[in-house]
Amino acid sequence: MRSLQKVQKGFTLIELMIVVAIIGILAAIAIPQYATYTKKAKFTEVVNAAQGFKSQVEVCIQVENLGANATGCSNDAKGVAAAPTAYGLVASVAVANGIITATGAAAVDSLTFVLTPTVAASGITWAVSGTCKTGGLC
Repeated sequence: MRSLQKVQKGFTLIELMIVVAIIGILAAIAIPQYATYTKKAKFTEVVNAAQGFKSQVEVCIQVENLGANATGCSNDAKGVAAAPTAYGLVASVAVANGIITATGAAAVDSLTFVLTPTVAASGITWAVSGTCKTGGLC
C-alpha cells in the first residue's frame, strides 16, 4: 500500500514573512549606525588638518619662551603657517593665540574640532573641545 503523505517542499508564506521582518528590523538598526560610522571616518580629515598645526604651536611656545600661555602663536605669525584654503572636507583651520579651530565642510555637518594648549613645567597638554563632541564625531 502506498502512503498518501504529502511531502512539503519549500517555505510557507508565514516563514518567508518572518524572515523579511527580521531583515527589516536589522536594516532599521544598521543603516543609521553605518551613516554615523561613515561620518566619523570623514571627520578624521578635519582632525588631521588640525594636527599639523599642533606641532607648529608647540614649537612657537618653546622657541618664543612664552611660559604658561601661547599669546602670539597665530596663523602666519611666529612660525605658525597661514590658514589654508578650504579643501576636501575641511572648510577652515584657524590658529589664534595657540588655540586651533578646524571646521568641517557641510558633508560633516560643519562641526568644529578645537585644540587648546595648556603649558606646564611637565610639558604641553592639549584639551579637545568643539561641536564635534556633541555631534559624536570626536
